[in-house]
Amino acid sequence: MEITARQVMSTIRRTLSPQDTIADAVHCLRQAGREEGKPVFGLLVTDESQRLAGMLSMYDILLFIRPKHIGVWGEMQDLHMEGLYENLLQRTRSVQVGDLMSRDVVSISPDTHILVIIDLMLKRHIRRLPVLEGEKILGMVYISEVFHHVLQDI
Repeated sequence: MEITARQVMSTIRRTLSPQDTIADAVHCLRQAGREEGKPVFGLLVTDESQRLAGMLSMYDILLFIRPKHIGVWGEMQDLHMEGLYENLLQRTRSVQVGDLMSRDVVSISPDTHILVIIDLMLKRHIRRLPVLEGEKILGMVYISEVFHHVLQDI
């Protein structure tokens, strides 16, 4: 059975710009979730020519919010928490997507076999893979969709 990215990918409805703020990105993530009927945890970032520039995920945002020097300070419970969360969120809202996005994005072609996709996702701990044909973005393969496709075939 020749199952490829083309059969399991979702089309891309929304992208972010590197100049968008994280507040804009959060709004887009929520809106995309409402449209999809399920939570959306990451979006592609495109340049002015609609070429892939990076990806912003919930992990990128949470990593930024987490106090960076926690290893030096000790444990989280050792910190004075009053106001810390609110200050970190306030600071995050105006940061640009381009400052937090992952730039080293692994992508696949529409003809990539599902076994290669599974291997890439598991080895690299990747939950979503953009599908590109040359520089044109065709869609996204999500690990949940790959899993559900495998379940159907079993």
